Order: sequence, then C-alpha cells, then structure tokens
Amino acid sequence: SMKKYLASLLVAPLLGVVVPAQAQTYPAKSVRVLVGFAPGGSTDVTARIMAQELSRLWNQQVVVDNRPGASGRTRAVNRVPACGM
Repeated sequence: SMKKYLASLLVAPLLGVVVPAQAQTYPAKSVRVLVGFAPGGSTDVTARIMAQELSRLWNQQVVVDNRPGASGRTRAVNRVPACGM
C-alpha cells in the first residue's frame, strides 16, 4: 500500500545511520607482571622477554615485578574501585 511505501521511504535513511562503537584500547595504563622468583633466574628472564614483546604489541609499558618467596607462589590482589566510584 501507499502508506507502507511512504513509511519505508522515511525509515530507510535512518537505517543507514550507523554509529561505530568506540572500543577502549587495552590496556589503558601500564601493566605489572608479578614473578614469584628472585631476579636473574630463568623465570625472570622469560618474564622480561615476554614483557618486552607485550610492550611492543600493546604500545604500553609492561613492568616485571619480582616477588620471591613461598616457593614461587604469590598472592596478587586486584584493587579496582567499586561501582559508582
């Protein structure tokens, strides 16, 4: 019918308007890699090689943080502000 045709003419231009979502770049700030062994060992060297490559890929600083003790086990605490800040 003529009403459907006119309605489709009015709605068609609106369907073409697409606003692309802005993706947040990850990571937004520097990254810290916790290593549960003393500096200078094979685990530390591996972590530093990995951090260097991640820094290059992400264009963000990646820092290796050695936390020796407890047979290589560390406890990482993520401190994120609660919703509503």
